[in-house]
Amino acid sequence: MSEADTYLFNTGSHFQSYQLMGCQFAVDGRGKEGFSFRVWAPNARGIAIVGDFCDWDAGMKLRKIGETGIWEGFSTDAEPGQHYKVLVEDANGHRKLKMDPYALAFETRPKDAAVVTKLPDFKWSDGRWMAKRKRKSVYQAPLNIYEVHAGSWRKPKDGRDAEFYTFSELAETLIPYVAEMGFTHIEFMPLMEHPLDASWGYQITGYYALSARYGSLEDFMGFVDACHAANIGVIMDWVPGHFCRNDNALSYFDGTPQFEYWKSFQADNVRWGTLNFDLSKAEVHSFLISNALFWIEMCHLDGLRVDAVSAMIYLDYDDGYWEANEDGGNVNKAGVAFVQKLNTEVFKRYPDMLMIAEESTAYPGVTMPVDTNGLGFNYKWNMGWMNDILKFFEMDPLFRKDHFNLVTFSFMYMFKENYILALSHDEVVHGKKSMMHKMPGDRYNQFAGIRTLEAFLMTHPGKKLNFMGNETGQFLEWKFAEELEWTDLEQDLNHQYQFFVRTLNEIYVEHRALFELDHDPAGMAILDADNRDESLLTFIRQGVKPRDFLIVACNFVPVERQRVRIGVPYEGIYEELLNTESHDFGGTWHVAQPEMRTSHEGHNGQAYSIEVIMPAMSVLIIKPKRIKGYKKGR
Repeated sequence: MSEADTYLFNTGSHFQSYQLMGCQFAVDGRGKEGFSFRVWAPNARGIAIVGDFCDWDAGMKLRKIGETGIWEGFSTDAEPGQHYKVLVEDANGHRKLKMDPYALAFETRPKDAAVVTKLPDFKWSDGRWMAKRKRKSVYQAPLNIYEVHAGSWRKPKDGRDAEFYTFSELAETLIPYVAEMGFTHIEFMPLMEHPLDASWGYQITGYYALSARYGSLEDFMGFVDACHAANIGVIMDWVPGHFCRNDNALSYFDGTPQFEYWKSFQADNVRWGTLNFDLSKAEVHSFLISNALFWIEMCHLDGLRVDAVSAMIYLDYDDGYWEANEDGGNVNKAGVAFVQKLNTEVFKRYPDMLMIAEESTAYPGVTMPVDTNGLGFNYKWNMGWMNDILKFFEMDPLFRKDHFNLVTFSFMYMFKENYILALSHDEVVHGKKSMMHKMPGDRYNQFAGIRTLEAFLMTHPGKKLNFMGNETGQFLEWKFAEELEWTDLEQDLNHQYQFFVRTLNEIYVEHRALFELDHDPAGMAILDADNRDESLLTFIRQGVKPRDFLIVACNFVPVERQRVRIGVPYEGIYEELLNTESHDFGGTWHVAQPEMRTSHEGHNGQAYSIEVIMPAMSVLIIKPKRIKGYKKGR
């Protein structure tokens, strides 16, 4: 390892440290092949590698590189597939076996030895996808994400002992399903190595290793390549704020607070039972930013959803004791600086990347550029919209008129950040019930309600995300140890609802009005947001070209409304594009509404108007068929 490399690592500026640290295939000065081992442990008294290729008790001792805190050694006996651990002797002479922080593979839990592995030399075939990604603006493109927990989407049922499908197997089932359903991207909950299934991957022990549950790193590369061939992007959840506190991993690695903060109240994440990364430490920057770029570069990911951003940028986000910053405030300045540095480095190399913040507060400028003092993400989950809209839909419709502001409040801030509207895994666990089960009423009304919710999601400004199972109307909430309730699709209403979601997804991708101006006030014109007595809402979604527009009318109660007048911008003929109460979707309407001819009676601030019947608990999407006053080329 060169002096320049160690300098960059120690100053928090080595962003490809995965090519040097950990276990690396190498050739020594005499031309002999083997593997080098490098471990960062600045306060250790001694470091050794123990494993199949050396003594499991004493092992191969590593030498310390000056004052860099890095230890290294080389073995010509190490071979791919063999197992090893790091034996750490701390400053007090205590010895402890640890997992290699940079290992590329581990044994399947509960075993925890690292596996000697070469960086895969994968032959990618997604050049066309990558070129297209560079050409198009993500902001004006459709983004409709299917969130997946890889371990519970489906479970093997072919008599094998395997608990999980590998990514080679998922490529044969998940990719065709997502393509058929019309989603544009898959987002995986964390795939890195973790010991406890119940953590869903959010308490990580091996940041550079695909969990052995799901096969090899090369399996995952093949999956991403196949997704790109099917015109599907891949996003992965990433957890740079905190890590698993198990004693065999990063926790107090060299016997002192190394990856975690020195002050115990800062290090201890009380809420999640984890340890917080010390985001003020240069070497932690090199470790984490290299990790983000590792998954992006090695696996051709299209984006990272950065978990728990709020916990990184606030000193008081967790439960328990905290201390104010030097200004007397609650902002973690080191955390903010790290996040800004992360996004700067990612976008410097990959300006077409999706960097998505899971940030649950009103912190300003989450999706603003770093040079304007923003955090530098290009997207943020809209947690406020999610909380309000689910609270509204869980209400008895009788009381919704008194809480109509839950639907309309998002209109006050929907363009302040670049938002993703997320109905995620967090909303269908821990007793919150599934999306379908949240809906009040009998089974018919529950499906009418969830169709209305999904149509409102798809027509509201912002990109989209649905957790697996939302698209089938699963009744029970998600269970990480079981597969989705695919047998539900044997029921007519579930099957019809799945067809509705597929149809809605197709409409979304086909109509520019629903995505081109998601982050521009010109992309939406509110027609009537004040009809709380009838719980009706109408608005226009607008694309870049004037003719690319759709009329959206929502009825949030199970009462049919006759002769509803809606303002429209052009004279002409309009027609129904979608009626969520169509019989094909499980509703009661067997025939589409007739064509709607405009009246010269102005309404809702528009020069013309049309009249429709609003089915009970429904959304109508209406498109222009033949209109006057539109000049070609505008």
